[in-house]
Amino acid sequence: MRISVPKEIKNEERRVGLTPESVAEVTDRGHEVFVERRAGVGAGFSDAEYAARGARILDTADEVFEAGELIVKVKEPLAVERARLRRHHTLFAYLHLAPQPEQARDLVASGATAIAYESVTDRAGRLPLLAPMSQVAGRMAVQAGARCLEASAGGRGVLLGGVPGVAAAHVVVIGGGVVGRNAVEMALGLGADVTVLDRDADTLESLASRFGPAIRTLYSTPRTLAQLVPTADLVIGAVLLPGARTPRLITDTMVKQMQPGAVIVDVAIDQGGCAETSRPTTHADPTYVVDGVVHYCVTNMPGAVPRTSTQALNNATLPYVLKLADSGPVEAIRADPGLQNGMSVRRGHITEPAVADALGLPYTAPLETLD
Repeated sequence: MRISVPKEIKNEERRVGLTPESVAEVTDRGHEVFVERRAGVGAGFSDAEYAARGARILDTADEVFEAGELIVKVKEPLAVERARLRRHHTLFAYLHLAPQPEQARDLVASGATAIAYESVTDRAGRLPLLAPMSQVAGRMAVQAGARCLEASAGGRGVLLGGVPGVAAAHVVVIGGGVVGRNAVEMALGLGADVTVLDRDADTLESLASRFGPAIRTLYSTPRTLAQLVPTADLVIGAVLLPGARTPRLITDTMVKQMQPGAVIVDVAIDQGGCAETSRPTTHADPTYVVDGVVHYCVTNMPGAVPRTSTQALNNATLPYVLKLADSGPVEAIRADPGLQNGMSVRRGHITEPAVADALGLPYTAPLETLD
C-alpha cells in the first residue's frame, strides 16, 4: 500500500503522523511511504532520518496526497487539505467531527474514508488511540493552569502548591477519565488541594483507591458544580462523551461567581468545550479573559511537546496503520469492530452515530458502506 504523511499545518502543530522508526516497520513489510519535506522537523525528526528508513521525501502537500492511498495525520484536516482528499483515500487522524459541521460536510463530499483516532475502541471498549494524548493533555493542563495563575499571565498570583503557612491552590477536576487522572496526579505532585468530580461510581472508587485521602471525590451534579466551581483557583475540564459534543457543564453564572484571576483549562475544547464561555484558542494566542476568569482552551495541547506526543501516539497507532496497510482498509475495518467504531465517514455517509446525532445528519451503519 502507498502511505502518505503530510506536514501538519494547524497553528503551532509540530507533531507528525509517523516517526522514522514507524516508517521502517511499514517499509519492512513492503509498503511505500511518502513523507512531505520537513514534516517531522518540529518533532525533532529530519528528512534524512525518514529517507534512511525507506521513505520517499516529496516537496509539496499536493504531491504527498496524490501519491498516497492511506493518509496518516495527527490533527483534523483543514479546508485546504480536505480539498485534496479523493474517493480512494483513507484518512487516519484525530477528527473531532461533532463540533465541526464544515469538516464533516467536506469529508462526506470527498467520498473518502475517514477513521477517527478518538473513536477507535479496543476489545474492552476503551479508546487506545485517544489515551496517549489524553495522558499528555491531562499533565499539561496542570502546567498550563499553574502558569495562567501567575499574575503576569492575568491570574490570581497563586502558587499551585502554596508554601508552609500559606494555603495551596484549590484545583477542581471535572471528569475522572484518562485526562482527569493524569491531571490529578500532576496537581497532587505540585502540592495542590484537589477535588475531582465524575458521574461514574466505579471511576470515583478507582480514583479514591489510587490517591486515597490526598483528594476529595464527589459525584458530579449541577448543584455540586455550582457550589465548587466558584471556590476553585483552577478548574480543569476533562469531560468526554466519545464521538459526541461535550456537554456545557460550567455555566456563565458559575464563571461570573469565580474569583478574579481564577483559571479554566478546558481540555474538552476539541469536542466543543465543557464551559459555556469556552472557545477554541491556539498555542500562539492561548488565553482570553471572561468575567475576570482566565480561559486556556488550546485545541491541540499535546502539540506543545511534539516529540513526546508523537512517540506516544505512534506507540498506539502503528499497529492499526500496519493492519490497514497489510489487509487493506475494507478488510481491516470489516474484521475489526474497533476500527468500525472509529470509522466516521465513508463514501459520502456518516458512519458514527454520535457524530450523525450531533450534526443532525443521516447515519449509515459502517458495514453497509463496505464493498
